[in-house]
Amino acid sequence: MTASLLSVSDVSISYGKVEAVRSVSLDVGANEIVTIVGANGAGKTTLLNAIMGVLPQSGRIQFGGTDLIGLEIEDRVAAGLSLVPEHRELFATMNVEDNLLLGAFRNAKAAAQSFERVYTLFPRLKERRQQLAGTLSGGEQQMLAMGRALMGEPRLVMLDEPSLGLAPLIVADIFRTIGELRAAGVSVLLVEQNAKAALQIADRAYVMELGSFILAGAADAIAANPRVVASYLGFQNEAAAAAR
Repeated sequence: MTASLLSVSDVSISYGKVEAVRSVSLDVGANEIVTIVGANGAGKTTLLNAIMGVLPQSGRIQFGGTDLIGLEIEDRVAAGLSLVPEHRELFATMNVEDNLLLGAFRNAKAAAQSFERVYTLFPRLKERRQQLAGTLSGGEQQMLAMGRALMGEPRLVMLDEPSLGLAPLIVADIFRTIGELRAAGVSVLLVEQNAKAALQIADRAYVMELGSFILAGAADAIAANPRVVASYLGFQNEAAAAAR
């Protein structure tokens, strides 16, 4: 693995007396895609929110060698960390271009270059730049959410369930774009219930169950693990076979 860009060490997160994430550690290197797969409710989204500073946690989180504990969300964004949340959280009554512009709040002078970068990745957004975000299709809204995150020129983007509710062809487009992010020098931490798609694109993977990592390693090795096949890939494989 390359030198760690993000390092999470022995992190635990609680909601009151309920411990949702227990003593997890992970690393994401430069130009690397790392995925966390697991069932709904395993603690994946909770972990991303803690890394972004939305939730308090115990343990240690470092980004680019800097300790993030105590830093506000805005400071984490300024350091080059970005989160695309599961529900996208777009401004529905604002147009595409204005939604994107909000992502460049910390460096408005570089907005023109950022727009060019986003529109190259997502040509459909350029075509719809004056359209209200709330009138976009689900796939277009996901592209907009990812584009907005990229406007801040992050070094690492965390994606929470980017394929949720999208048609298979759109999912393929989204995952192709994730691969292009790595090629452009942006690292990705991907949380995804679509384990098959996530493991195909990732360099490394963690499997999360009940708030803990039960497996970690190279993505191809995780994809071949019998427990993962039975729990996360078997149903998808059966569904694909039935469709043929």
